[in-house]
Amino acid sequence: MSASEVGALPVVGQRVVAAFRERFGAEPTALVRAPGRVNLIGEHTDYNDGFVLPMAIDRAVWIALRPTGSRRVMVHADDLAELAEFDLDALERGTGWAEYLKGVAWALGEAGHALKGWEGVVGGDVPLGAGLSSSAALELATARAFFETSGFEWDHVSMARVGMRAENEWVGANTGIMDQLISVAAVEGHALLIDCLSLTHTPVALPPGTAVVVLDTMTRHSHTDSGYNERRAQCEEAARLLGVDSLRDATLEDLERGKAKLTDVLYRRARHVLSENRRTVEAATAMYRGRAEETGRFMDASHASLRDDFEVTNDALDVMVECARAQPGCYGARMTGGGFGGSVVALVDSSAVEGFSGAVADRYRTKTGVSPDTHVCRASAGAGTVFRLP
Repeated sequence: MSASEVGALPVVGQRVVAAFRERFGAEPTALVRAPGRVNLIGEHTDYNDGFVLPMAIDRAVWIALRPTGSRRVMVHADDLAELAEFDLDALERGTGWAEYLKGVAWALGEAGHALKGWEGVVGGDVPLGAGLSSSAALELATARAFFETSGFEWDHVSMARVGMRAENEWVGANTGIMDQLISVAAVEGHALLIDCLSLTHTPVALPPGTAVVVLDTMTRHSHTDSGYNERRAQCEEAARLLGVDSLRDATLEDLERGKAKLTDVLYRRARHVLSENRRTVEAATAMYRGRAEETGRFMDASHASLRDDFEVTNDALDVMVECARAQPGCYGARMTGGGFGGSVVALVDSSAVEGFSGAVADRYRTKTGVSPDTHVCRASAGAGTVFRLP
């Protein structure tokens, strides 16, 4: 890359390229990226084959790389100052961030792709554990790196399935496909209404004159050691007791008729999922029609359901939502991501954004003693190659 091309990259992209040059003494042959995401509404519905409405954000994982001509992969994590190495012919499970790379390599191999080795540097600016899907961004950036060196067909749904399989079967987090699909298939300037059963996805623009603000509580979660897997198991048990393959196949009316078959906890878990599916579709319709206030009301109702029925918020998330809603110009706010910590997403009038983030941060700091991170998000495109040498 020329100096002007590197200079035109976001800071994190520049840093990854510079780190590659320093470590390997050469130019990378390709630079790839995959974005994190914020989910506007539709939480814990994806693994129930329901509806979600995420948006890729302008924070991403970047990998600068070159092929090695071997079957080995060597990747330096610039943010962690750690090195991962593995042999594509002898993949073994371990611990740490490298498992996402190995999981993707394993899932691509299971899908029938002949892989070639590469060496690279990975870095990013998606906060870890903040509910913005840093793991899916890493998975799809890794898949794109293998695409650059191995030359298989790139298909959005297939690559999303690869990422999900890596997370489910290699890493051990039983997530749905939302995070991977939005990271790979996102359309710049739009959210995506995703049907997690058919995997059809429809771009939906934000209401005119609005902005999306992510408010990081600075409390952290992990899908593998939080209550995430427990919630999924509870949803599956509720579906079994209701006599359906997944909660997507039930209605709120079915739930009321079958209430006696469920414990109180299973009833409330199912009620969240079924009502959230309805809210998500209605919120997408409101967005399509440019109705910001109506969209915000659905977001508010979603948070209440996640707090009371699904029980995946924490004190920090609830306080942050309250702080956001207290500010002028906030149409609605809710926790985003798996829960148990992480971030809140707010839909805000564009004219109020400049003062909004600072006021929310001040109020949250006063209530909790913690300084949050805030980020006004631009809806970005999905995973891809930023440059490749001829």
